[in-house]
Amino acid sequence: MIEVRNLTKRYRDLVAIDQVSFDVAPGEILGFLGRNGAGKTTTMRILTGFLPATSGTAKVAGFDVFEQPLEVKRRVGYLPEQPPLYVDMTVYAYLKFVASIKGVPSAKMKSEMERVANLTAIGAVMDRVIANLSKGYRQRVGLAQALLNDPEVLILDEPTVGLDPIQVREFRDLIKSLAGKHTVVLSTHILSEITATCQRVLIIRQGKVVACDDLAGLAKKHQDGTHELSLEEIFVKLAEN
Repeated sequence: MIEVRNLTKRYRDLVAIDQVSFDVAPGEILGFLGRNGAGKTTTMRILTGFLPATSGTAKVAGFDVFEQPLEVKRRVGYLPEQPPLYVDMTVYAYLKFVASIKGVPSAKMKSEMERVANLTAIGAVMDRVIANLSKGYRQRVGLAQALLNDPEVLILDEPTVGLDPIQVREFRDLIKSLAGKHTVVLSTHILSEITATCQRVLIIRQGKVVACDDLAGLAKKHQDGTHELSLEEIFVKLAEN
């Protein structure tokens, strides 16, 4: 579903990502890990068409991100770390606005908005102004807009930042429920989310991929004698070197 080959992004002398390559299978949830500034957000912005690459290739659902950006955007739902919310609008008006931009047919708009509202449990706040919502509900609204028009791929950048533990658990369960129907790239610093939701883990350090494997494979490769390292220990080992 996602094919990335030798993706590189330079800002003059700064190399944000360097020869990044990976694949994500249809219906898979991939955990994307790295320290702040490692290149995660840059990679996700390139995949969603928000940022051009310096070199390399990226395909989503068989479409080239750079040559067929509109086809890619039709198939991708994106939730950045700061959800793109218009806080002066009601949730209903905002979702209707996003649905129209995404090309949801007028005849299906109401049912599609109800579908994502039910998935994200925001039905009770549809008539409220977004500025008056809690952080948790704002994140849910952000995910709801990403789910509009039922995209094949979801790219989620720190979706649970700032949420309390109960909200994190609810959000994690919601993301797990999307597996199979949607291909998900999930970036987070909460490693328990990765172990609970993801089939594979990609770790990036200073713009380069240093690991890409399932949890069992990572544990086996980085076993310390008879001691099997946790994901946290593996991350610290790989991300700090």
